[in-house]
Formats: sequence, C-alpha cells, structure tokens
Amino acid sequence: MSESTTQAEVLQTSAGDFPLHEYRLGLGGRTWSILHSESVISRDDEAHFLMELKERLPYGVVLWPAAIAIAHEIESRPHDFHGRRVLELGAGTGLPGIVAASLGANVLQTDRHELAMSVCKRNGRRNGVESIEHRLVDWAEWTDAGRFDWIIGSDILYGESTHPYLRRIFASSLAPGGRVLLSDPFRANGLKLLEALEAEGWKIGMTKWSIGRDDSPRPIGLFELEPPR
Repeated sequence: MSESTTQAEVLQTSAGDFPLHEYRLGLGGRTWSILHSESVISRDDEAHFLMELKERLPYGVVLWPAAIAIAHEIESRPHDFHGRRVLELGAGTGLPGIVAASLGANVLQTDRHELAMSVCKRNGRRNGVESIEHRLVDWAEWTDAGRFDWIIGSDILYGESTHPYLRRIFASSLAPGGRVLLSDPFRANGLKLLEALEAEGWKIGMTKWSIGRDDSPRPIGLFELEPPR
C-alpha cells in the first residue's frame, strides 16, 4: 500500500480547491488506485479532520480505514461477489464497490453528496471498471425497488438518526438469501444498532481487521448480517 499526491488532480469545492492524493491498494496480485482529499487512518487523523476540515469537506471525499478493511474482506472472498448484485451505501471514494466490481459484481454505488459522487465516479474510471452504476440518493428518501445479493457499507452507522432509514433499506432491498456486510471502527452508535438487530433475530458474524501504521493500528470490525427467516 502506498500514497502520493497527484498535483494534476484537484477537487474543486465552494470552500476552495483541494489537491487529491492517490492511495494504492495492492491485494491478490492486483492494485487499485483511489483518489481522495485526506487519508483518515489513525485516531489522530480523524481528530484533525473533525476539528479542522469537516466544515469544508464532506466525509465521503476522505479515505477512511473502514473502507480499506471492507475492501480487504471483499477481495478475500471473490466467489461470494462474482456475478452478484451489490448495493453500496455511502460509497464516498468508492473503494469497496470498485473492488467488488473488479471481481465481477454488478454494483450500484450511492451517496447523497454530489462532490463525493464525483470522486467516486472518477475512481471507477481510473480503475477501468464498467459494471458500476452511480446514483445520488438520500437514505431518508429511498425508493429504489431493486433487490441486491449484498448491501455493503463502510463506517455508515455513526449517526443514530439514520438507523431507521438503514433498517428500512436492509429490509426492502435485500434479495432472498442476501446479506449485509458492514465495516465499523467499533463506534458506540454502530454497536447499538447491531445489538438491536441481533436481538430481533438477525444473525451477525464478526471478523476483525487492523488498519494503519504498525505503531498505531486502527481496529475495524467486519460484520456480516443475515436477516431473520
């Protein structure tokens, strides 16, 4: 994994122009190239973003450790994603969905921020994937009638006010036999929703990834959810 700044790539926003950095993720003999405005890997990185940049940049244009962790998980399970329909919620820079599409999945990437979606589309083109559809959508106004084999999301559980919308999407958009795959850095609100779903009969399995520098790795939980039968 490596990172560099690509001076020719700039993110133009109402708060000014921001240089885009390139993150390269090498897995399974392949390399994916992702543009982002900031890399928020450690807790210190996150604190800096929340204090200095969140008013100028939407969360989605930043590369978060949960997105890297779920990309690793998806790449390690190619047969689970090849030929499947995948819905990515809060796609941001698009890394997880791009990896899934590279494995042969048909992916719908969604985000409510136009700026994040523009970066997501740029990253899709950058990696030469063609089986991705992009859509601007707010979870509170979700009306998509499609059904998906997988619903994936990285660090999307932090806002408790969005939990009812996510519950509705999970219930209405999973195909029979479908599953939800979520990555989360063990935030209290995320665990609260997962515990509530488990109490209602959802089966939840967890694996753990460590993302970041060796001296300060960030623990990320990968949660696989199966709805009640």
